[in-house]
Amino acid sequence: MKVLLTIGLLVMSNMFMTFAWYGHLKKGSGDAKPLFWIILLSWGVAFFEYCFMIPANRIGAESGLSVAQLKIIQEVITLSVFVPFALLYLGEQWRWDYLWAFLCIMGAVFFVNRQYLMNS
Repeated sequence: MKVLLTIGLLVMSNMFMTFAWYGHLKKGSGDAKPLFWIILLSWGVAFFEYCFMIPANRIGAESGLSVAQLKIIQEVITLSVFVPFALLYLGEQWRWDYLWAFLCIMGAVFFVNRQYLMNS
């Protein structure tokens, strides 16, 4: 149950992070605003990222996940959130490289959990 809570919090965190880091790149959304204001706005959004990320990592570590496992989970979530965001919000075109990158990350999931999988 704690692992599922960790994953849920990491998803929420990543949604905020994605908007904080990339939301201003949508054509017309921040073009006229000075970079300083975009940075302050992004910091404000990133605050909420941390409100989810820090508890997620604490809960995950308390449930027995290693730091490497937490990081790899985060990377899977990052691609899972970023690709739809880039396609639907930013209007990027689909590239097969997104799929290949995701498969590489899934390989990382396997390797970081291999010890656990082999002992089960």
